[in-house]
Amino acid sequence: MSTLGDRLREERERMGLNQTEFAKLAEGSRSAQASYERGEKIPGGGYLTAISSSGVDVLYVLTGQRTPRIGLLSADEEELILTYRKAPLAVKAAALAALTAGSATANSANITITGNGQRVAGRDYTENKK
Repeated sequence: MSTLGDRLREERERMGLNQTEFAKLAEGSRSAQASYERGEKIPGGGYLTAISSSGVDVLYVLTGQRTPRIGLLSADEEELILTYRKAPLAVKAAALAALTAGSATANSANITITGNGQRVAGRDYTENKK
């Protein structure tokens, strides 16, 4: 299991920066950066905010889970997602079909419908089967 320091170093290396260059993103020192990466110190909010504005995935650094690369959600997009999550499997299947119909970039063969195994229009939709 990786540590906060491991993930911080991984992000620094992903950006192609040495410790001194990376520390400058947050107006810090190389020695402080080294202490963070060794796990001797935990970076504060000001540091994390500063490196975040430079493209560091701070959620990943803190939790080990990558931030989804979809950008900020508008209110209607958030409502759509919340409604979709609450919907029965049949509605999810219909919504995905409607949203991907006619889209040049959509590849409906790769869509996985998840849920509790309901039937829709004579077809069985089973969790995690394509």
